[in-house]
Amino acid sequence: MFIPKRIIFSKNSLDYDIGKEIYTKFKDNPNIEIIHLTSNKIMQHIPGNDLPSQYKEGKKTLVVSIKSSFKFQSCKPSAHYQLPLVSGCIGQCEYCYLNTMLGDKPIVKIYANINDILNQAQKYIDERLPDITIFEGAATSDPIPVEPYTHSLEKCIEFFGKSENGRFRFVTKYNDVESLLKLDHNNHTEIRFSINTNSIINKYEHFTASQGKRIDASIELAKAGYPVGYLIAPVFIYPNWKEEYHDLLLQLSKNIPDNLRFPVTFEIISHRYTTIAKSRIQLVFPDTQLPMNEIDRKFKYGQFGYGKYVYQKESIDEIKQFFKKEIEELFINKEIKYII
Repeated sequence: MFIPKRIIFSKNSLDYDIGKEIYTKFKDNPNIEIIHLTSNKIMQHIPGNDLPSQYKEGKKTLVVSIKSSFKFQSCKPSAHYQLPLVSGCIGQCEYCYLNTMLGDKPIVKIYANINDILNQAQKYIDERLPDITIFEGAATSDPIPVEPYTHSLEKCIEFFGKSENGRFRFVTKYNDVESLLKLDHNNHTEIRFSINTNSIINKYEHFTASQGKRIDASIELAKAGYPVGYLIAPVFIYPNWKEEYHDLLLQLSKNIPDNLRFPVTFEIISHRYTTIAKSRIQLVFPDTQLPMNEIDRKFKYGQFGYGKYVYQKESIDEIKQFFKKEIEELFINKEIKYII
């Protein structure tokens, strides 16, 4: 569970149950600063005069806010729409694309008006009837660390459990899933785990759960009947990368129960970065060893219109061939969503 250094309550956020519960839980803790906003100027309350110091302090800051815009962003290829529950993440993964999206606001923000968000989700579901509409709950965040006091995932899982045409999915790098095990999910929520080799986790994924803890948590959820999946991302090409990714997949295949009702899904994403992200990464992590040499990469425009540096076509093809072969040989009940 995330214990913040400071909590910032935006205007009217205490009018909602989530805001009240968080305030009640932490208001008497002398180690946590409580700030009540009278304007929308959040960053002036984050200590630090430069990006590196504000990044570190921002990662220790929880903002309780109200979602006012209800135009959900698209979320290809993961889902039809993003479901905005949380923004930001307590993890400090050096490669994270949030260095581009949220680089100047590295705070963890939760939205207190969860019922309004779910009402909007229902409108999107109704617009697409009779088709199924899928929502991604972790497009710009990892909601698990704040779940003990937001209960947003619990509300969403139960909401979509009752929905005939709505489905929910989210991904996490954390293992605190006990509160989700006994929910009435009705198989309508897929929970995925972002995993990687131990080399990559230890080198780049700071303040996240270990590989073993993530796998153990995924098995618990699978046994609780949830559809489960794995986001292997970002895939790096480095000495012995094939051996290490093989060992990772082998460990998964040995631990996943044989009697799963739903296929295990895989989403494979190769490492990529933007120019802005590279600049911010090098500021926040001056000793980073991330492979970010443009000479070795190909420039490509993404779905949101900005360019990024990806591996050369030959390397992407090698990644695709490797993971297709490995997953096909090691898993019986599986589905590869995409490899990019």
